[in-house]
Amino acid sequence: MWSRRSVLLGASAAALAPSAWDEELGDVSGDIAILRDAYETLHPGLYRYATPREMGARFDALARAWSRPQSRAEAYLLLSRFLATVKCGHTYANFYNQSEAVQAELFDAQRLLPFQFAWINGRMVALANQSRDARLARGAEVVSVDGRSTVSILRTLTPYARADGSNDAKRRALLEVRGLDRYETFDVFYGLLYRPGASVRLRVRPAGSSRVETFEVATIDLATRRSLIVAEPEDNGPVWTLTYPRAQTALLTMPNWALYHSEWDWRGFLDQSFAEIAARNVTKLVVDVRGNEGGNDCGDLVAARLIDAPIAREGYARRTRYRQTPERLNQYLDTWDRSFRNWGDDAVPRDDGFYDLRGEADVDQIEPLGPRFRGDVDVLIDSQNSSATFQFASCIKTNRLGRLIGAPTGGNQRGINGGAFFFLRLPASGLEADVPLIARFPPAPKPDAGIAPDVEIALTREDIAAGRDAALEFALG
Repeated sequence: MWSRRSVLLGASAAALAPSAWDEELGDVSGDIAILRDAYETLHPGLYRYATPREMGARFDALARAWSRPQSRAEAYLLLSRFLATVKCGHTYANFYNQSEAVQAELFDAQRLLPFQFAWINGRMVALANQSRDARLARGAEVVSVDGRSTVSILRTLTPYARADGSNDAKRRALLEVRGLDRYETFDVFYGLLYRPGASVRLRVRPAGSSRVETFEVATIDLATRRSLIVAEPEDNGPVWTLTYPRAQTALLTMPNWALYHSEWDWRGFLDQSFAEIAARNVTKLVVDVRGNEGGNDCGDLVAARLIDAPIAREGYARRTRYRQTPERLNQYLDTWDRSFRNWGDDAVPRDDGFYDLRGEADVDQIEPLGPRFRGDVDVLIDSQNSSATFQFASCIKTNRLGRLIGAPTGGNQRGINGGAFFFLRLPASGLEADVPLIARFPPAPKPDAGIAPDVEIALTREDIAAGRDAALEFALG
């Protein structure tokens, strides 16, 4: 039976968490009964990759594990590893939906590795140095941390990472540190499992060297990590940029579409951008959505400028598992839209326990929107693209609106779950788990994979060291 203690076997007492992490919660297994009831009643993708019997056994195992004395950190790890077995990119103990008290206890005080990095062929390669040691400059390969090989660290953390189906490229992408999120997935799980102290001992192969050097560096706090973060939607300022890196070539960079709470007028930005592109007689458009998981359906308003006639979305059925939430669960369910509690006549019952979901007539096709761009289009993609950006990549490829360049996307062609959510509050443990409410199912069997690029360009250690963006260079010609 897996446990955090077995992972930490052999670690020194000094490497363990401060006292707050050691406080035992007692028996919180009643939360698992609530979790099971909510997921079996509401989650439309629970059995997409597992049978009811398999999921039932996993719920039983989690309930047994949670019945033993443990800290909140251990409970969070057990819950996260369980939720990852659903193989849904939107099913997890969402860092941002935990209470402020839980965030403060589990995430905010962690000590973090002092560099950003990517996984290149399973090796940890530095992208940005946040330490004072020049040997961690970009392109350095970190071979081990505190005596643990980085290969084994990746292997240990992967079962905690959320992704759709067998798309392990998405799991690896989430376990990189690139300054894309306020809480990095790697930081959370590495910190909870291994709890680095004030410093870590590294074995590093510096860029341009074949020699491995061993040295100690100070860890950093969360504020320092966030000092390199990409612009956030909460800032209510422009999140995207439009530049002209070549004559008659426009580059639209879109690192984030999660603009639910932003007051920035992103629709107006696109209106102005495409008007400007038309006025400049641009003949080549590059849209960069790398690192962008999704959010709002912003890609629809890009695709709308690339078509002369309406285009149908792929015929994925939209289904839910309920028409109205049962009263017994309502006290545990938070959301931003009360209509999710009762779909009404929009939920049409089927014979298989699902409901076909109607009520969004405008989502079945994308209508043209001027001014029309008639030049060449390249879209830069990577494994982070797993929700709205996955659907955008699929739209571009299916309708031949442009070339996809870069790495295969996250998400899954077998369909993803999302669109609407409950935030399930577990009262005994104080933890939260996201519950996606709408599942998309393809009309015919599809591969258990993301969207493949038309031109695949892998990131290399040499490119990182040189500061070279090979995918963008290819797109720009």
